[in-house]
Amino acid sequence: MNADRSTPRTTSSLIYGIAVGTIAVALLDATDGVIFFWLTARLNPIQVLQYIASGAFGEASYSGGLATAFAGLLFHFVISFAAVSVFLSLYTRSRTVRGYAPLVGLAYGALVWCFMNLLVLPLSAVTPTVLSPLIVVHGLIGHAIFVGLPAALSARRYLPDRPALGRVTSLERDEFDGSAA
Repeated sequence: MNADRSTPRTTSSLIYGIAVGTIAVALLDATDGVIFFWLTARLNPIQVLQYIASGAFGEASYSGGLATAFAGLLFHFVISFAAVSVFLSLYTRSRTVRGYAPLVGLAYGALVWCFMNLLVLPLSAVTPTVLSPLIVVHGLIGHAIFVGLPAALSARRYLPDRPALGRVTSLERDEFDGSAA
């Protein structure tokens, strides 16, 4: 039996999983954000994307027009890519994550919101904002459903239901190889 599990099929599955997950997360999360901030603050999609860009460009992003909105869109896809990649990495390494992927994905999405809003944004050039209870509840639920869950479903759809070799015990390896008595 080949001990190297990073075969072309596994590699292409990982690429598909990350690509599909990234696109799904980026589009769902962006749509959720645009709708939420239009309903609560009357911000249009360009302003929401410029807000994302303001993490790098500060207040100047709001006067940058479509260029900074496009930069915000690119940043959003990069962040989505990172979030999905981390989840898929956890999925390949943990039997618990694989066994309970949708539930773990929901929790993971909420953790992503906490990480972004409590660590990343305060360290960025974004103008500090007050996190109202509505923003916190919406952020946690929205990220659980539109970030964590699509990442989990993408992992389940595209990745094999076994860990990478070398990350399991010999008993688990025997189970996956079919050589357990």
